[in-house]
Amino acid sequence: SVAAMIESTCRAAGLQTGLFTSPHLVSWRERIRIGGACISEEQVAALADEVRPAVEQVGSEGLRGPSFFEALTAMGMLAFERAGLDLCVLETGLGGRLDATNVVTPELSVITTLGLDHTRVLGTTLPAIAREKAGIIKTEIPVVSAPQRPEAMRVIRDTSANRGAPLITVGDDWLWRFEGSDLSGQRLTVYTPGHEGAPEFPHLSVPLLGFHQLENACTSVAAIQVLARGGVAVGNDALRQGLATVQWPGRMEVLGQAPLVVVDGARNAYSVKR
Repeated sequence: SVAAMIESTCRAAGLQTGLFTSPHLVSWRERIRIGGACISEEQVAALADEVRPAVEQVGSEGLRGPSFFEALTAMGMLAFERAGLDLCVLETGLGGRLDATNVVTPELSVITTLGLDHTRVLGTTLPAIAREKAGIIKTEIPVVSAPQRPEAMRVIRDTSANRGAPLITVGDDWLWRFEGSDLSGQRLTVYTPGHEGAPEFPHLSVPLLGFHQLENACTSVAAIQVLARGGVAVGNDALRQGLATVQWPGRMEVLGQAPLVVVDGARNAYSVKR
């Protein structure tokens, strides 16, 4: 959701954007989007044909062949490079430290709220998982963190400090205030400490439902502000429009109102409770 919000905002600012996410909901093509649109079936086939020889060569040399996700990441990188984009948003796959997307040195890293996820691979405790997730933090590259439980935040803070990466945290450096909701979405105000009465971003709207999406919206605002300070041309009007028009199906999505039909999905107890 945060990746979608950031991409939507940058696209609203007139930037040429790429968005790389997984898994897909309906079509495989959703994983690689350019300008908000899924790449075509023809592009998928052409990219797969191009990547296939490298995949097969590595396997023939007795090494572990690239995984499906690693091959997919290479396909996305090729598609984005050739599209001449201004900005790409890459959602990290499993974990972070050893994820295929972590070969990139980004302008900004973002860590959303952590829970016990993929424990068979990442570890069975929150600090262990946080260490894997914090693997995307690069030396002197800013990082934005959504609210975390204390044991996870300690790992993120320590990793950021050790790598000289400026850390911006939602809940400390950026705050939000809930302003109401209905089935069409919800409204919030986002501000920095001391600006409760004169907030930087009053009366924002986001069509995604659920309390966690307020955290995600605030995290996205914080991320956009870091990008803007770094020279990415995203103004306040674009931020407002990007959040208001973001689309992310399958997340507390209202399919019908008479009767009320809502579809959602989650893969761990923490997400189900949220």
